[in-house]
Amino acid sequence: MPSFDIRSADLRAVNSMTKYPSIPTYHALDPRDGGLREEVVEFAGPVTLTEKVDGTNSRIILTPDGRYLIGSREELLHARGDLIANPALGIVDALRGLAERLRTDAPADRFTVYYLEVYGGKVTGASKHYTDSRRVGHRLFDIAEFDGYADLLARSPEQLAAWRDGGGQRWLDERELLTRAEAYGLATVPRLATVDAAELPRDLDKTYAFLTDHLPHTLVALDGVPGRSEGLVLRDADRSVIAKARFQDYERSRRRRSGGR
Repeated sequence: MPSFDIRSADLRAVNSMTKYPSIPTYHALDPRDGGLREEVVEFAGPVTLTEKVDGTNSRIILTPDGRYLIGSREELLHARGDLIANPALGIVDALRGLAERLRTDAPADRFTVYYLEVYGGKVTGASKHYTDSRRVGHRLFDIAEFDGYADLLARSPEQLAAWRDGGGQRWLDERELLTRAEAYGLATVPRLATVDAAELPRDLDKTYAFLTDHLPHTLVALDGVPGRSEGLVLRDADRSVIAKARFQDYERSRRRRSGGR
């Protein structure tokens, strides 16, 4: 495989290859009004429930030449050695120390990408649910690995987007992710329960009650009184099926069904 050099690489392609894909809602969104339909994402076997933290989706991209990039969901913000970093949402400040630690063991034959939620501070309007003093935290929620990257990086960003949206990225499964997190002392998004797919509610109101039962408040407060959580993420053991269930989606649908009251 040709050697990779971050200084001469097509960073637009790297960015597109490593972006986090969109995750469907557990109940399908109605494109007409943003309400929820009755159709659900179908799961089989054990389903892991994790807290969905309301922050900003961030990436640490470990490159095969022993360096790293830090990015938001949409753009790259910093590369190791840069004199100036993009300060957007405090992502680089929150993750640079961790990136330095992770890169020391990064394999030279692939890209490894750690996806984390950076939250608190002034990251989003929901930060008040996690901190009274503008503290900033981060939680790991996924890891992907990209071998065969030379072929991938020869594609255009648009081709990579289609590949990504078609499920082309390779994810660590639940066991691998937790093993990796433990090895590096990384805090993950909280694991709440593992349930059989047959136990998942399909009715909208029952799903809202299911959310409330599992997450009466956030489990990742940085200080102060814990506020509300954004919701749940549901995934099967190998992460081939994943969906999100957010309180706000169900609350909006309930209001519309009750005539806005």
